[in-house]
Amino acid sequence: MRPRWGVPEMVVAYVMIKVYTGDADRLKDDIEAIDGITAAHIVAGDVDFIAKVEVETPAEVKDIAAKQIQEIEGVEDTQTYIAMD
Repeated sequence: MRPRWGVPEMVVAYVMIKVYTGDADRLKDDIEAIDGITAAHIVAGDVDFIAKVEVETPAEVKDIAAKQIQEIEGVEDTQTYIAMD
């Protein structure tokens, strides 16, 4: 990433999280407690949560989505989208 005025740009990503039926309210605090997640919202639709991630590198996004979120008991699946602007 190209620094702007000496400050490195953050990588922003959105993780769509599907959880097992009835687990959304129980898992909200666990998801929000992960370092790098700046917001998590329970949503209606094909997924149960949308979590906003702001970190320094794409590798950190991968770690959060593929390891930390996936390791939470009750998480069924994730899809990750890295913002391009």
